[in-house]
Amino acid sequence: MLRSKLPVATSALAVAAVFLAACGGAAPAPQPIAQTQLSGDIAIDGSSTVYPITEAVAEEFGKTRPDVRITVGIAGTGGGFKKFCNGETDISDASRAIKDSEKEACAAAGIEYEEFQVGLDGLTVVVNPANTFAACLTIAQLKTIWDTGSTVTNWNQVDPAFPDQPLTLYGPGTDSGTFDFFTEVVNGKAKQSRADFTASEDDNVLVQGVSGDANALGYFGLAYYIENQDKLTAVQIDGGKGCVAPSFDTVNQGVYAPLSRPLYVYVKKASLERPEVVEFVNYYISAASQLVDEVGYVAVPQDVYDAAVAKLAAYLK
Repeated sequence: MLRSKLPVATSALAVAAVFLAACGGAAPAPQPIAQTQLSGDIAIDGSSTVYPITEAVAEEFGKTRPDVRITVGIAGTGGGFKKFCNGETDISDASRAIKDSEKEACAAAGIEYEEFQVGLDGLTVVVNPANTFAACLTIAQLKTIWDTGSTVTNWNQVDPAFPDQPLTLYGPGTDSGTFDFFTEVVNGKAKQSRADFTASEDDNVLVQGVSGDANALGYFGLAYYIENQDKLTAVQIDGGKGCVAPSFDTVNQGVYAPLSRPLYVYVKKASLERPEVVEFVNYYISAASQLVDEVGYVAVPQDVYDAAVAKLAAYLK
């Protein structure tokens, strides 16, 4: 997994001071929390797409905050929200916005939270490098392949010009936000999908599957493709305006449509009252504009990060 080489901020207060100074306010000199005073456990779970960002942040943060123990899981966006609303985690990684049903579950458990957008992703459709014919697919063709009731089992059923070869499919599990997003955009309804494909919440399993199967097609986040592009081929997508390849530039410019999406972290308000959590989240936001690019995604505009820092200022002690 790619790792950030960013210098770790001395404290969350320092980040807030920089923000206030940029806005023209007179920020007092920050008073860092001594490392010996900052300890505790932070539990994070959720999206396998957001995982590389959060894991890299946790690794860098731990270099100067060794007494803060951070665990990062990959239960999928839906699985992460189940744990989050059940009181098992402090932070939930998500590759989609929280659903109304999940909001209701959190409310029923008395859990309030803050939402922070940390980046953008271009969901990437991939094939094995041996596949030299499926260079570009339309959304309609993807629907033909992936929709509920699909009987497509051969590449020439997707396009008569394609060879008579079996088609095998790999994709995220049903608890994944990637699965929700892809099925909604491609098939017209979240979770509406054929079930006869190899599914995993771990994108590395999907990478291994497609890279080892000459007849395979799969999909997952851009970062996993970039990290494994020596053994995968990205399919260009025609969303109605011609074939476009997934990349930092096409996602950032909004032309890789409709498979671009926002990435989030959700943080319990009660957890933000703990110094180790608010400092970690503030570092996450302050580092995100550079770190997100480093691990294979696209940063959001700086004013989005600035607004998040301003929101966190209320929790700083």
